[in-house]
Amino acid sequence: SQTSVQVALLAAALPAGSTVLVPEHEFSSLVLPFVHAGRGIRVRTAPLSRLADAITSSTTLVAFSLVQSACGHVADVDAICTAAAAVGARTVCDATQAVGWMPVDAGRFDALLCHAYKWLCCPRGVAFMSVSADYARTLAPVQAGWYAGDDPWTSCYGGDADLAACARRFDVSPAWQAFVGAEPALRTFAQADIAAVHAHATGLASRLRRALELEQPDIPTAIVTWVDPGGDDLARLQAAGITASGRNGRARVAFHVFNDETDVDRAVAALRG
Repeated sequence: SQTSVQVALLAAALPAGSTVLVPEHEFSSLVLPFVHAGRGIRVRTAPLSRLADAITSSTTLVAFSLVQSACGHVADVDAICTAAAAVGARTVCDATQAVGWMPVDAGRFDALLCHAYKWLCCPRGVAFMSVSADYARTLAPVQAGWYAGDDPWTSCYGGDADLAACARRFDVSPAWQAFVGAEPALRTFAQADIAAVHAHATGLASRLRRALELEQPDIPTAIVTWVDPGGDDLARLQAAGITASGRNGRARVAFHVFNDETDVDRAVAALRG
């Protein structure tokens, strides 16, 4: 039901003395399970733009968000995965802020996490993790409950049940009502033209950046942020009835399938008014 639960499973499987590399200002659910894993596991940080360069022979695992929550920057997947492969480091990618508006290939990583209540528009409590077959063999099902059994309805009691041979051995029991609500949302995005969604969302974001004279990122993103330490711009947006947020001293606006150019124009008018 949460990405932190999934990350904790990965952290528990790390060998003692491992070194984990994460970006600076990374979302805490991806970092804290490693920080508090014990067993001499060390967590290093580096700027996202230089994360690939910070991977060394001592790096055991690299964990990063494909799209940063606070600023919307998109990670250079090619550089990070290439550098990690060169030293045999595992890659763990949190795609919570990416899946739903940009194409994502889970097969690029040893593990990919995604909480679906963001860009996939599902109820909160629906999260997914994919792991490579090679990585899965190194993981212990430390959170195994009745739902992880090969036949859940015969593994409700006692400790002699066989666990599922598939990835469900790592599952916790789902939040039933949330998954009922998630099914139509997931079906909608599975059937969508994700390249068209990406072009639409990033196009609106670029329009706002041009209007506000903000720098365009090297990799297009649907999230626009700018320095707003006092929250004044955020207050202007909210006063105009625009849903926006403040993250790490920055104002933050995000565009998706339900937005259009009138939303951009409203935001510009609110900020300039």
